[in-house]
Amino acid sequence: MSELSKAFIEKARSLLVREYLPKIERCLDEITDEQVWQRPNKSSNSIANLILHLCGNIRQWIVSGVGQTKDTRQRQAEFDATEGLTRKELLEKMRATLNDVDAVLSQLSENDLLSSRSIQGYDVTVLEAVFHVTEHFSMRAGQIITLTKMLADKDMSFYSFPNGKATRNWR
Repeated sequence: MSELSKAFIEKARSLLVREYLPKIERCLDEITDEQVWQRPNKSSNSIANLILHLCGNIRQWIVSGVGQTKDTRQRQAEFDATEGLTRKELLEKMRATLNDVDAVLSQLSENDLLSSRSIQGYDVTVLEAVFHVTEHFSMRAGQIITLTKMLADKDMSFYSFPNGKATRNWR
């Protein structure tokens, strides 16, 4: 595998598991089980909806689409839910989904990246699917962070800047 292909796959894996997930974990530590289901208004999603949506999306695109397993996603149910799982259960679901995604990504070869898949009615390369999932996850994680800041009324302080250099403040 070329260094470029390897770097692309490793960066996607790192962002999903070692950057975005810990930030979402930290957010869930700052709110209650009731707040995780709270919607800012009727046209917005709760943090729980966003987590269910992320799990459905990344499973559909990577585990089913890239990994070529059966797609059982019920997309609308991710947004229709108004109660159910606790913060702990949501986090367990997200961790399990990311473990499955990471297992698929870890097995990709350079040839796989340019192979075609049909996912959600789109004809894409595996590289496009991985890129889509990574950017989509980032966007939804940002929404979770913003909602957490509003609900917890606090700065999440993901970074500190001793001596002007950014230092991570998460697990």
